[in-house]
Amino acid sequence: MSNEEDYAIYLVTDPVLCGARGVVETVRLAVDGGVHTVQLRDKHASFDQQLSQLEQLAVVIDGRAKLVINDRLDVAVEAQRRGIAIDGVHLGQGDKSVLVARDKLGADAVIGLTANTEDHLAAVAALPAGTVDYLGVGVIRPTYTKPDHPPALGIAGFAHLTALASVPTVAIGGVLQEDIAALRSAGAAGVCFVSALCAAEDPEHVARSMAESWKE
Repeated sequence: MSNEEDYAIYLVTDPVLCGARGVVETVRLAVDGGVHTVQLRDKHASFDQQLSQLEQLAVVIDGRAKLVINDRLDVAVEAQRRGIAIDGVHLGQGDKSVLVARDKLGADAVIGLTANTEDHLAAVAALPAGTVDYLGVGVIRPTYTKPDHPPALGIAGFAHLTALASVPTVAIGGVLQEDIAALRSAGAAGVCFVSALCAAEDPEHVARSMAESWKE
């Protein structure tokens, strides 16, 4: 389980955007700067490659931020079995059921779910309490990091869904640093960044600036 304050500045990794610096070093710098949650997302990595990345990320994060993996419940379960310090999983609407994830990972795991419609929110509200910890709601603006995304919500659309949500919401998709204050005012428990951190020349500096914006 997690607390709302665990989300705030939320990094979703992209191996291409991290470039030669690599995902692990990018995460280390971003967490040094104040990132609260890291989601490992690598759609093309194998089971063993993702497991290895989680192990490396757990070392550089060293308990300073939450660590979850995108989609791969099987990798999360194995990482947990091996004692790797992973906190949980973020699932899409088409991924493993959150009920299965909760059963396999236990009551203390962090389980996030992508949601972008009122029907999605209603389905979450109907689940047993404690099944889902937070919702990733978006996209806020069109974004090339997720080319198959649903129609953009904008900040007003995000605010509408957040008001209906039964669990904390995190804004994702095309979010800019200058959106942080508006999204927090709209009820966001956190804001997700991909390219703004992964492609940054200095992820530590950018993350620190984002964390300061969150506190304002």
